[in-house]
Amino acid sequence: MDLDLDMAAILPVFLAEAEENLAELEDALISLEARPGDAETLNTVFRAAHTLKGNAANLGLAPVAEFAHGVEDVLDRLREGELALTPPLAGLLLRGVDALRELVPAAVGGVDELPAADRALLERIAACAGGDCGEDDDDRARAAAASPAPSPAAEARRPTLRVRIDSLDRALDLVGEIAIARGRLGQLLADGAPLAALAEAHDDADRLHQELQESVMRLRMVPLGPVFRPYLRTVRDLAFANGKRCRVVVEGEEVEVDTSVVEHLRDPLTHLVRNAVDHGIEAPETRRRRGKDACGTVVLSARHEGSSIVVRMSDDGAGLDRARIAARARALELAAEPERMGDAELFRLLLEPGFSTAEAVTGLSGRGVGLDVVRRSVEALRGSVSIESRPGEGTAFTLRLPLTLALVDGFAFVAGEETFIVPLEAVVECMELPRVRHEGVGEGVASLRGAPLPYLRLRDALGLPGEPPRRESMVVVRHESGPAGLVVDTLLGATQSVVKPLGTAFDGVSGFSGSTILGSGRVGLILDVPVLVRRALDRAASPAARSAESIPEPCR
Repeated sequence: MDLDLDMAAILPVFLAEAEENLAELEDALISLEARPGDAETLNTVFRAAHTLKGNAANLGLAPVAEFAHGVEDVLDRLREGELALTPPLAGLLLRGVDALRELVPAAVGGVDELPAADRALLERIAACAGGDCGEDDDDRARAAAASPAPSPAAEARRPTLRVRIDSLDRALDLVGEIAIARGRLGQLLADGAPLAALAEAHDDADRLHQELQESVMRLRMVPLGPVFRPYLRTVRDLAFANGKRCRVVVEGEEVEVDTSVVEHLRDPLTHLVRNAVDHGIEAPETRRRRGKDACGTVVLSARHEGSSIVVRMSDDGAGLDRARIAARARALELAAEPERMGDAELFRLLLEPGFSTAEAVTGLSGRGVGLDVVRRSVEALRGSVSIESRPGEGTAFTLRLPLTLALVDGFAFVAGEETFIVPLEAVVECMELPRVRHEGVGEGVASLRGAPLPYLRLRDALGLPGEPPRRESMVVVRHESGPAGLVVDTLLGATQSVVKPLGTAFDGVSGFSGSTILGSGRVGLILDVPVLVRRALDRAASPAARSAESIPEPCR
């Protein structure tokens, strides 16, 4: 029984370390393919495989140890200079990494013999090392389907998170200090202490609570490096499948973000990277004719900017074709005169559902789904997407996301008898809206300092009961599609809220991204700004939209 308990504790650690070893092995093999003579990288490759083999053998996981030993034999010959790492051999070794990713959790689950498919792959690797690499359609099929999906081992350990001991110690200290502060406040209340003493004790407890909150949020922060690194393999395989050459440059991999944001970032990045390889990066011959390096470059970068994280994916490919995008927009009736639109406005149409300029559907793209998924995924994170492109120089997608999904710095206001919140960073300004000018108008276009501003009366949009006040207010919010106004009853001001997910009762209901508990104990809804802005823009563009009316200068 004791042995079973020990194994139950050891195996999760082995799974975590095995995934780290395999990630290191994969990254080093890709680097080694680009720099075959790099001795340090060769040592890294061999060390990762040897460590995995040793750990598996110590735990009696014979299939993993056997497969890793076969891979290690080939790597040892590479290290000794007896072999050269050719592209076919590199591809087979990377397939070996994939096989190990499936074999490790299978062996932990009780598989005690090497599966026939893995044994056949091991034989192919050995044959390739002997000079008979060959190539079959299965190699290209695997490459075409390449995607940085988490491995079974990674899925098994996803609920875990490594944190520093000193960070946990600080959180524990704060819990103790808060307990003392609560005791002091309770004693003061029991003794009937004066209001000033109670206020001071409350401020001390509030300060400690704020520090604990920040400490816990820091515990959830993880670097983006592990999110970016799998795309080295993805780009390598996709380029191979399409007869192209491409590398990935990672910048800002030490930048940290909340772990919940990380989990939602993988799908958008996958679609963007696949589009970059398929549509952006040209074939080697084409790049040479244009005076470029035959090997294209995809850059994944991240940086902090205020309370947001900015993730950028750029390529040095052909860039976006304005004429083709405009023609497609006209065909889909997304714009009356797309040729006259600015670059930013025109490129945003790429994010619309079903929009694709591909002449044929391929295994990578062409169905007009990918970029719509990117937009929806990012907006679900309370983020935004922007696109830049220069013909012949490349394209860049910039994702701006909140550092955490657990808290939101918001701006609160009242409509009807309900309190609503929008993210503070989306608020541009606020102003009074005289009732006499807009009585009975639920939506339309106003003129703000000479510029058209579509607006939406929240009371009407959400079907809230009651009569509006004599003077309403307008909150101007920004979005990639342009600014818009939300007409509300009363402004409450800035607030920080803990975000709670919406229940199943809100399934299929658009316009809300979460909820929070207000200081009064009631529930406040967090509005989905992109959805509301698009609704305002759509209604403003309809034939029933009112002509623009002037509104007063903003009162801040």
